[in-house]
Parts: sequence; C-alpha cells; structure tokens
Amino acid sequence: MPPVLWPLLFGNFVIGTGVLIVPGALNDISASLDISVATAGQLISAAALLMCIGAPLLAAVVAGWDRRRLLTLSMLWYAALHLACMAATSFTTLLLLRVLAVISPAIFTPQAAACVGMLVPPEQRGRAITFVFLGWSLASVLGMPIGAYVGGTLGWRAAFGAVAVLSLVSALWVWRAMPNGVRPAALSAAAWSETLKSGALMLCVAVTMLYSAGQFVLFSYFAPYYKYKFDVTPAGLSVLFMCFGIFGFAGNVLMSRSIDRLGAARCVMAGVGAMALSLLVWPLGTGLITAALVSIPWAMGCFSSNSAQQARLVGIAPALATASIALNSSAMYAGQAIGAASGGWLIAGGQMEMLHWAGFAALVMAMAVSAWAASRHHVALG
Repeated sequence: MPPVLWPLLFGNFVIGTGVLIVPGALNDISASLDISVATAGQLISAAALLMCIGAPLLAAVVAGWDRRRLLTLSMLWYAALHLACMAATSFTTLLLLRVLAVISPAIFTPQAAACVGMLVPPEQRGRAITFVFLGWSLASVLGMPIGAYVGGTLGWRAAFGAVAVLSLVSALWVWRAMPNGVRPAALSAAAWSETLKSGALMLCVAVTMLYSAGQFVLFSYFAPYYKYKFDVTPAGLSVLFMCFGIFGFAGNVLMSRSIDRLGAARCVMAGVGAMALSLLVWPLGTGLITAALVSIPWAMGCFSSNSAQQARLVGIAPALATASIALNSSAMYAGQAIGAASGGWLIAGGQMEMLHWAGFAALVMAMAVSAWAASRHHVALG
C-alpha cells in the first residue's frame, strides 16, 4: 500500500479509540458522576446522533478544503475536546463536550475514505479503502481494551487523556505525510439529488443503519452487561474487548484481501450474517471464556462489514462517492444512536436479557435489505 495510507489508517485508529472509549469506561463514568448506566449511555446515543447529522452536512461545508489541512485540523480538534472532557465535573458538561468532540469522526472517517480514490489507482480502490478502515479494527484490538482497563483502574479521565495524546500524534503524521492539493470535486445539488434518488445506494445506506443499530443495542452496554452476567473485573473486561478486537482485525484483513475477488455485496452479506450468528447463540456466553467464544463471529463481521459497505458504495457510483460515503457514515452513527437508546430503554425496563434478541432482529432485517440492494444494482446494470 502507498505510504500515504498509513497515517489515514492511524487516524481512523485514533478516531475509533475515541468513539469506543465510552462503552469501555461506562461503568466508571456511571460511578464517578453518580448516574445510572442508562443515563451514562446517553453519551453514546447523543454523540452518535451528532455524527449522524454532521457527516453529510460537514461533507458539503468542507467540500472545497484541502484534505491535508482538513484532516489535520479535525485531529487537533479531537485532541482539544478530549482534554476538555477530562475537566468536566458534571454529566451535563461532559455530554456537551462529548457531542462537540465527535465533530472530528463525522469529518475524518468519511473524508479519508473519499480521498483514497485520488491517492491510488482505480483497480486498488476497494483494497485501499478497506485498508484505511483497518484503523477502526485496531481500535477494537488495542484502543477499546486499553480504554476499558485504564478506565477501570485509573479512571475514565485518564482514558480520555490518552486519546488526546494519540490525536496530537495523528495530526502531526497526517500533516507530514499527506500531499497538498488533494481536493475531491465538490458535489453539486444535482449530484446530491442523484445520490438520494439512487435506489441501490440508499438501500445500502439503510443496510448500514440496520446493522449498526443491531450491534449497538448490546455493544454500547458490554461493560454493564458482563458485570450483570458474571461480575466481570476490569481486567476480564479488557480481555473480552481484546479478544473481540483481535478477531475484528482479522476479519478486516480477510475482507481487504478478498473483497476485490468476491465482490463487496457478497462480503457485506457474509459479515452481517456472522454478526447475526453471534447474537443468536449469545445466551451460551455465561463466563469469560464462553463469552469470548460466542463473540468471535460478531467480531469477524463487525468492522469488515463497514469496510465492504464503503467499497460497495464507491463501486456502485464512483462519481458520487463523496456523498454516498458521507451518508453511509451518517447511517452508521444513526444506527449507533438508535441502538444505544433502545438498549438503554430496555435496561431501564429491567430487560437486560433482551438486548441480544433486539440486535438479532435488526441484523436479519439488514441481510434482507442488503439482498434487495444487490438485486436493484444488478437490474440497473442490466
């Protein structure tokens, strides 16, 4: 892969670590600020809602910006807001700062993916996009378990501080490695309209929202769920996150190597199907080892599915990639908001045991809509 893709991968690692730091530290945030787990979960749903709305709007606002400057500034903003979060003394203040912090993910991940097409030849585009998105898998391998352990031992403020330091490193690397003058063409109102009217593209976006919602019903509450099921320790929680992350990374590597051969639509279906399998057998995870084992298919499909979705959107309409990837990011974050809010509602109602069934239902729906999207695309090509 071209060297310029490595800082984009690392940037996604930092972005992913910052987004996933809250689920990992949710128990400590709840205890530290003297709030319920369901209330603390609002940090996830509110941030996801901002990212959902912000991704397409900000894509239009920053359309003409040089990507070297845009991506660097987004990481500097991430650093500054995570430092500010460390100083929050109330839940209300932390919630506001958290919402402001996630402006960066709304910009960095979709814009990094959108500019990859200008950095590699067309025949390498699918692999390059999935490569850059490996950063999110690495965040689950390293960032999420470290955040869970640091949050459980040193406190959530220390975990947020670590994200701030990593963000500064990322900003410097992007600034030094990215060439000047990378400016994907700004989309006209007609191009946005064409994107929104494309049945294949919008069905793909719906798939992303459904499988994101299905995951985050439970994923948002891993820490309290495992505490409830078998009184997991911070070290045990870190091990579970590490296991999830290792297989998540492996799934994305496998996806990166096979997507150009198998096709993005088939890869998406395989990834979502693997996640559904985990949630189907989820009740079997009654201890540390069995919980890790039943999560493996989920981990294999989790990050790889979104990588394949981005490549799928670019493949359907390369000229509309800036808009479609921004909408896909928006759908991913909308799903996270819906899932986290739904999971919090179930927990508040004493229905912790129902989280995986709600997620399973959404994933089955995602598979059905994905098949529909594939058929619409084939009809359009025919």
